[in-house]
Amino acid sequence: MRDFKTLFSATVMALVVSVLPALAQTGRIGGTIKDTNGQPIKGATVVAENPAAAPSSFTATTDDKGRYSMIGLKSGVWKITASAPGFQPQAGNVPIKTIGAPMPPVDFALAPGAGAGGGGALGGANTKELQAELSKAEAMINAKDYTGAIGIYEAMIAKVPALTALQLQIGGLYRMQKQYDQAIATYKKIPAGDANTDKATIEIGMTLLEKNDLAGAEATLTTAAQSTSANKEVFYALGEVMFAKGSTDEAVKHYERAAEIDPNWGKPLFKLGLAKLQKADTAGTITIMEKLIQVDPNSAEAAQAKALVEQLKKQ
Repeated sequence: MRDFKTLFSATVMALVVSVLPALAQTGRIGGTIKDTNGQPIKGATVVAENPAAAPSSFTATTDDKGRYSMIGLKSGVWKITASAPGFQPQAGNVPIKTIGAPMPPVDFALAPGAGAGGGGALGGANTKELQAELSKAEAMINAKDYTGAIGIYEAMIAKVPALTALQLQIGGLYRMQKQYDQAIATYKKIPAGDANTDKATIEIGMTLLEKNDLAGAEATLTTAAQSTSANKEVFYALGEVMFAKGSTDEAVKHYERAAEIDPNWGKPLFKLGLAKLQKADTAGTITIMEKLIQVDPNSAEAAQAKALVEQLKKQ
């Protein structure tokens, strides 16, 4: 199972083949969210807003390396806001260009403390205490004390109900223990209309995949893929579902979409290479595997790709 602490690193437009030509007129952005000491902030929220565009907003969440990305933003000036519990939010206006034009990374360094006036979703909560509790929970997770970590998260939610993202963390902990029904029940605690509702739907779909409920996973993830909160892992998971069903061509479409969202992610590239190999396209397999080795050299997939390329070149 993927690292549960990776909440979500990107948001994308709906998976509808008919809209792909329109995406050529849209843009993408990405970057990192770190603290003032240069340490990545996991689970930070990044919101892009432009009232003149449709859709007018996108939301992404950083992964465990503080990275995020978004695709599908119409050309124009977008307000980008980065926030995380225990840190002061930052915002700035960024001109988004068409997808064919390279965009420099949009990075943020968040200072510790509450936002102006201590308002917002956290209200008057003591952000230093919240950060300390988060650190304590992470230490318990590292020690494999998942029950203890869940207890801390639940106590934090009781104090600050707006921290619904912690339900995602709790669900992930249940999945670490293969307690899939408890995980799904936890995700469903996030109320409809909450900023994390779409993310919870995605996690439910991925939990069903881990549970080997392919029909349920396909139905849920297909719905999730049409959300602006959909990320690369949704499409990769859909690819896994289709591959498990024996629908290789459909799987390839989803792997390609995952690779489009994050061109430097080795997992979908590896599967695309295997799909080429399955069709006896040796040259195509080598091309994709060599690209994987170049863009994601430290991944487990890169090691497998190197061995496969060496074997194929000897034939």
